Amino acid sequence: MPLALINIARIAIFLAAIGLSGCASTRLVDAQVNSFAPQTISAGTGYQFERLPSQAAHPASQDKLEALAQEALLKVGLSQKDGAPLRVQVSLVQRQETTSTDGGLHLGLGMGWVFGSGSIGFGHRGALFPGLDSQTIYWRQVSLVMRDAAGVVVFESHASNEDIWSDTDAVLAAMLDAALDGYPAPPPGVRQVRIEIPR
Repeated sequence: MPLALINIARIAIFLAAIGLSGCASTRLVDAQVNSFAPQTISAGTGYQFERLPSQAAHPASQDKLEALAQEALLKVGLSQKDGAPLRVQVSLVQRQETTSTDGGLHLGLGMGWVFGSGSIGFGHRGALFPGLDSQTIYWRQVSLVMRDAAGVVVFESHASNEDIWSDTDAVLAAMLDAALDGYPAPPPGVRQVRIEIPR
């Protein structure tokens, strides 16, 4: 086998190994969090979800969001109970924007036999990573507001994130964990919270 073809095969194996190792790794959801805890909530306190009229108008999407919030609340010792005095309202705002670029670096790789001469072709054959000239950015914000039986806010937290990941449920679950970071006595002020999730 020609030496050039052996080197090309080695490069291809190396690139494939890098790709496979990246697929098996995790990623970080980096959330900007701002929390307020004017009153302490006892561990094990039961709660029930409360919906705004606009949320009640879209029960399927709110059911999914509340299911994710229920998992996050359970991690901090709160359990859902019918008739519980603590009311939890969870909300989501999200948008996406696709950007396009006309210029930039275009790299490509082509390899193979040129039939008839037996030579090897190696050079530009189009974009190495097609589709990178356009990118969709997702911005999301989750909010958790807890009220006691009298309607007084006892806990409030907001977490926002902007990234390229389209798997909304996985990102939202991490953002809700971030919103409850430090519960029931989170540090004051805006902070960055990073949650690791599977890639």
